[in-house]
This record gives sequence, C-alpha cells and structure tokens, in this order.
Amino acid sequence: MITVPAYFNDAQRQATRDAGKLAGLDVLRIVNEPTAASLAYGIGLNKDETKTIAVYDLGGGTFDVSILRIAGGIFEVLSTNGDTYLGGDDFDRAIVNYWTEKRGIANEVLQSDKKLLQELRLLAEKAKINLSTNELFKGRVASYEVELSKMDFEKLILPFIEKTINCCNNALKDAELSIKDIDEVIMVGGSTRVPSVKKLVADYFGKPVHDSLNPDEVVALGAAVQADILAGNNKDLLLLDITPLSLGIETMGGLMDMLIPRNSKIPSKASRQYTTQKDAQSGIRISVYQGERDLVKDNRKLAELNLTGIPGMPAGMPKVEVSFLVNADGILLVKAKELRSGVEQSIEVKPQYGLTDEEVEKMLFDSVTNAKDDIQIRALVEAQTEATQIVDTTQKFMQKNSELLSKEEKDKTEKAIAELQTMMEKGTKDQIHAAIENLNEISRPYAERMMDQAIVTALKGKSI
Repeated sequence: MITVPAYFNDAQRQATRDAGKLAGLDVLRIVNEPTAASLAYGIGLNKDETKTIAVYDLGGGTFDVSILRIAGGIFEVLSTNGDTYLGGDDFDRAIVNYWTEKRGIANEVLQSDKKLLQELRLLAEKAKINLSTNELFKGRVASYEVELSKMDFEKLILPFIEKTINCCNNALKDAELSIKDIDEVIMVGGSTRVPSVKKLVADYFGKPVHDSLNPDEVVALGAAVQADILAGNNKDLLLLDITPLSLGIETMGGLMDMLIPRNSKIPSKASRQYTTQKDAQSGIRISVYQGERDLVKDNRKLAELNLTGIPGMPAGMPKVEVSFLVNADGILLVKAKELRSGVEQSIEVKPQYGLTDEEVEKMLFDSVTNAKDDIQIRALVEAQTEATQIVDTTQKFMQKNSELLSKEEKDKTEKAIAELQTMMEKGTKDQIHAAIENLNEISRPYAERMMDQAIVTALKGKSI
C-alpha cells in the first residue's frame, strides 16, 4: 500500500507503482493521501454518509489542500491546491532571520560559517516545538544568546499561514463550493502541530479541526486501514484496486460501447446518454458486457436490463441516460433513466464473479491479438449502422412527401437506396460510405426544397 498526493496523474501513479515493484514490494494499491487521512479518522467507512471534507496538509517543505466528496464509499477529489515551496522550513528560516537581525549577525558570516548556520536552524526548530506549549524560548548558539516569544513567533509565521489560507480559498473556488459546504477539516503534516496554524485554519473554516492523531502518521494509519480491508480482516468492507476488464453496453450493430475502461480505480462511476432507433419506441433493452473486444459476441455478458414505459416519441427524441457505478465492494450498479419522463430501472451485478485470473488474462490476450481485425470490423459495423439509419430516414421522408416528388427523383432515390443496401451486405466500409454520400447528394436538393416550402408555409401571413 503506497500513498501519493491527490494531484498525481495516472503516469505519476503508475511510476510510483513501478518503483515499488522494482524495490521488491508487492504494491496492492496506490492510495490518495487525503483519502488515507480521511479513513484514519473513520470518515468514509460508513457507506451511507455523504460528506465534503478539506484535508489540510502542511509538511516541512510543501503544502497542499484537497477538497473531497465522500458518497456511498466513493472518494471523489473535487479540487487540489497548494504551494510546493511552502512549509515548516519557512518557519525555521523566519526564526533564524529574526535572530540574526536581533544579534547583528551579517549574512557574510553565515555564508562563511556553515556550522553556525546549521546550529541556528536546529535551534529554530527546537524553538518552534517549544513555543507550542510555552510563552518564551531562550537558547544559545556559539557565543550568541537568543530568545523568542510566542507572540513574535506567531507574527513571523503569519504570512506563511495566510498563504495556505489563500490556497484553501482557491481550492474551494475550483470545487465551486463555499466554506459552509465543508463538513470536516483534517490536519495532516508535522507543521500543523503549531497551535496558531490550527487556530487560523479552524477560524477560516468555522469549525473545529481533526487533529487528535499524530499528523506525521495519519496518512500511514489510513493506508493501514485500507491494507487491513484488502487483507480481508475487516469483513464489513471490501476495497478493490482496479477494474480488471472494461465494462459497457451493447449498441446498435452488436458493438460494445465502453463506459468504464479496464484499470479504472475502484470505486468508479460513468454515464452516457442514448436514444431510441424507432418512432414511438416504448422500451429499450440494455445488455451489460465485460471485456475488451469491439463486438459484444466476443465479450462476457453480465446482465440485461429492460427500460419500459417510455412515452411515445419520434426516434431520436428520448434521452436515456445509462449510468454505471462500481462501488467499493466491486458491485456494479447499472441504472437507466429516460430524462424527459423520469422513467428508470436499475440492476446490480458482480463484474468479477466467476472469473479466474487465467480467464481475465486470456480475454486481454485475445483483445491484443485481434486488435487489428476488431478495428476493421467495428468500422464496418458502424458504417452499416449509419447506412441503415440513412435508408430508414430517407424512405420515411419519401412516403410522407411522395406527392411532392417527381418520378425522376423517386426513381433515382430508390436506385441509390438499393445500391446502398447492396453495399451494406457485400461492400467494404469505404464502399458503404461512398454509397451513403451518393444517396445524400441525390436527396439533398429536394430535401432542401421541402424545407424551404415548409418555412414559407409557416411564415405565410406573418410579419417579422
């Protein structure tokens, strides 16, 4: 179990995973540090809770703040912000500068006497820790006696804390949230031990902060919680790493439309809108598949969902949103909803159930070895699907406007339709596209003429 900053992209996460493997580690999962910190405090373990949290991470040399939304066990990073050159080291340097000014120690002396500079830095760190519980710190370096009050220390570090608050403000703006939307604030990093840091952060968010755990260890503790879950010791939860195979649905022509790609982090969610193919279509069958091939017949069928009760509308008018949610238990929840009427159905399936590692590897191997053929087949099927829709639309148009078309226009169109239908059965992708373009060229002039007439009729007797 390795933790990484929330702002790491996929390449950085994979590089971290690879580095762990090179070091001889069995990397079970790459975990976001804010997610781990949340779990350390028990936030997110209750699947029924929905919370928005801010994780304030101030370390020795860097600062970052992450805004997370937790819903149904899913940790979604809404925004991150920070400063990679801001941290507790700045506090130490501010103290050293304060002492050198007070004691009149020139920069030239510090540059030439590295030992003195290092001793001042170590004493500054000691002072920082001491002033968390005391009002005054006194110390000695070489022949210099130095002191620092808690009030002066807080004045010295205030500009740095204000910078972190500004980052918090930017993170909220990026997440399109306000302070009142934050339910919990978690403190991470050794520099958050400073009382004035905790006070200013609590004042900014308007609520007490979580700081009862060791801020240096809270991320590691959260990672340990997830490792314990993965090891099976916590039977109430199961956190999986990634989806081993892609998840999608069957679309026209027997094609697989992928919604959640393989290697997606779990939990994961995705949605896409579809529509009907025929007029007054009252139902849609949604077949859920798992696999990497372009045709569903080469993939594994998981479930089937029938969305019925769709109000009668022309083809293409209904808006059916199909959403996939793979939760923390590895359960896939498929939901289909017609947005105009609100009709919806849902079903739960277990994507990984019954598949051995060898079967998964075989499916991946088949997808690679057949990739070229699959691409060509998909292109052909898509062309055939487009041709079918063009033929249906043109035939309906001709039936509706038959009396307005000349015999020559009808004959040319019917001939073009017949040629396209022949290409659909025997032709290549390029031949089908050429036949589609030919039919479009023939039908375009009279289609435009009909449109002009319809506009004239609609505007007749009206002033603009």
